[in-house]
Order: sequence, then structure tokens, then C-alpha cells
Amino acid sequence: MDDSDLPPDERPVDVYLDLLRFRLDSEDFQLLLSVVEPVLRAIDEQRFGGVELVVDCDRAEGLPQMIRDEAALVIATAVTGRLDNQVVEIDVEGSGPVRVVTDAATAADPTSLGRIAGYLHERRRTDEELRGIAEASGLPSDF
Repeated sequence: MDDSDLPPDERPVDVYLDLLRFRLDSEDFQLLLSVVEPVLRAIDEQRFGGVELVVDCDRAEGLPQMIRDEAALVIATAVTGRLDNQVVEIDVEGSGPVRVVTDAATAADPTSLGRIAGYLHERRRTDEELRGIAEASGLPSDF
């Protein structure tokens, strides 16, 4: 399904949520909604700060991986308006696998996935460097 297949007043995220309503059992769907609704509300109200939208980390830790992946896909659909998002696992040198959401074309392109892995590796390296500077300076390092 692509955007041209959508009814005129239907948002891609609403279509995706409707598909999930039929695909997931009701308990899992309600759990998913409880996780994504605050983020979707922030997107609708355009009150998100910066580029990254994060699901409440305290809640996310206890969630099954399938719900976490679907939450990421729902949020990506809301942000991008695309229905072809996929969760891919990328092995990042020195830190292990990382799950990211990307479009189908990027998910199928090893060169693109390699660039993403390089970016993630560099970002982790920079975070660790900044954490070390903060600790040496007596500043909080829990960012």
C-alpha cells in the first residue's frame, strides 16, 4: 500500500494503527496505544523538541520487543507519513546490535546500512567522550 491508496481524509498513521488493531490481540494493542499516544499527541500539537522523539524509557524497558518495534514503526509513520518503514538491526562496532527504523529502500541497501552503522558508532564514541569530560568536571554524566 502506498499513499495514493489511502482514503482522502485518512492519515497514514491512522491506517497503520487500524491494521495493527486487527493484527494484534486487544491486550497488546492497548499496551501499544498507551506507549505511543503521548508521542502522537506531541507530534499533532507540534510540541516536540529537536529531531528525536523518545518513548518513555522507564516504560519501554519492560515492553516486549514486538511492542517496542511496533511503537517505533507507528511513530515513524506519524513523522514521515510513509507506510514502508522497517525496523532493522545494525551491528555497531564496539557496542553490539542497535535497532533502527528506516524506509524499505535503505533497509535493503547494505551500503546505506553501513553508513548508518558508522554514524551510530561515531555518535556513541562522542557520547562517551562527553561523558568522560562531564565526570572529570564534576558535572552530571547521565545524558
